[in-house]
Amino acid sequence: MKVHKLTPNLEVQSIEETVSFYESVLGFSMIMAVPDTQDGIEQSLSKDKQYVYALVKKDTVEVMFQRTDSFQRDVEFAKGLPIGASASFYMEMDGLDEFYNAIKDKISDGTEPKNAWYGMREFYIKDNNGYILGFAEKLTQEQD
Repeated sequence: MKVHKLTPNLEVQSIEETVSFYESVLGFSMIMAVPDTQDGIEQSLSKDKQYVYALVKKDTVEVMFQRTDSFQRDVEFAKGLPIGASASFYMEMDGLDEFYNAIKDKISDGTEPKNAWYGMREFYIKDNNGYILGFAEKLTQEQD
């Protein structure tokens, strides 16, 4: 068996609001979206349509979003569970402090960057759906 990658598929209330958050705050780009009609794949969101699915990407990180009604049809045991998580989606990156400074005024719930005991500099935020996103950079000798 060989596993190629892990791409989280997050249940969300609104594809449009979630894509907007990830694009405008975190710098992701939308790769594709599927409208309510589920009759095709689109590369941009149209203001006169509603969407059930979208895929966004930043560098090598991809995240999928699926609207609640569609998600709970596909994953029946998710019915009745709250949106959000008691886990974090941890992304390792370069330029952590610059990234934090660029987004800190655009987020309402987050921590400040700090050096962790396991050799990483990191901070956490909540996205517009309550999911916890962690951003981390390996500490160098100068930062330690």
